[in-house]
Amino acid sequence: MPADRKNKKTILTLRRHKKEGVKTVLVTAYDYPQALIADQSGVDAILVGDSMGMTTFGYKSTIPVTMDAMILHAEAVSRGSKDAFLIGDMPYMSYQPSNQIAVENSGRFIKSGMDCVKVEGAMIERVKAICDAGIMVMSHLGLTPHTRAKLGGYRVQGKTAKTVEIVLNQALSLQDAGCSFLLLEAMPSEPAALIAEKLDIPVYGIGAGDRVDGQLVILHDLVGLFWEFKSKFVKRYCEAGQLIQKALENYSSDVRDGSFPSEENFYAIKEEELEKLLGDSSWKYEKLRVENLANPSHSVTPRTGKNSKKNKNRSK
Repeated sequence: MPADRKNKKTILTLRRHKKEGVKTVLVTAYDYPQALIADQSGVDAILVGDSMGMTTFGYKSTIPVTMDAMILHAEAVSRGSKDAFLIGDMPYMSYQPSNQIAVENSGRFIKSGMDCVKVEGAMIERVKAICDAGIMVMSHLGLTPHTRAKLGGYRVQGKTAKTVEIVLNQALSLQDAGCSFLLLEAMPSEPAALIAEKLDIPVYGIGAGDRVDGQLVILHDLVGLFWEFKSKFVKRYCEAGQLIQKALENYSSDVRDGSFPSEENFYAIKEEELEKLLGDSSWKYEKLRVENLANPSHSVTPRTGKNSKKNKNRSK
């Protein structure tokens, strides 16, 4: 049995954070390089979110994302991350139909390298079935994108005492069903803080104020790679999209004006091999000379050293 990695974040790490009042840092990642960067930055947890439907696939919502697509990306993230706690986001209709389907799809995530799965809504029966199968669950309440139409769109939740009481009761029921974590989305800070205080499990927020046990932000929002809209709770830490666009503009310019590739980017061939290739026929040198005149930056000229003198003597 392989030894546990020393710096690997586990459920024990995240429980200890809550007990000691240490904020947990969560971020999304959808592929190998994103996971590698996130992991090396020291984040505590990575969510392979179905938000990739919008950030990566260009869909207008998360609804079209399939389980097969999620697994493909989960496997890539698991290869890039060594230390972060990994969470697989159960996509639409991957858990709703039945307990059996929910458990089977959760198992696929675990096989792909995830530590835990995330399930939207107050799906008490589904969560219990998954937990009974020995799989950790992060429940997701508040704004739940899978049911956004029922909620009237992407709207802030928990703005009345009655709705907060409903969410709190759902959260307590999910905790009793065995879920290990709770994510609250798009809620005012005070209700979210109340729920975090009432629950024994860690409670994280995405747009739920600063008094929960940790924060989740979508990577593309955080670094400026998604610009169709910007939620109020998002803070841009850089404009990576603009940097990439500028780099591509510079690359295009260099290709078109002939400054890329330059000699430092060329692979070399030994001069004696080049002489064998060109041979002694003067027409081959003349052909190259004409081509060099037309494109000086790609010049290939015959040697002017000792061997070239031998070639001249042979031609006399």
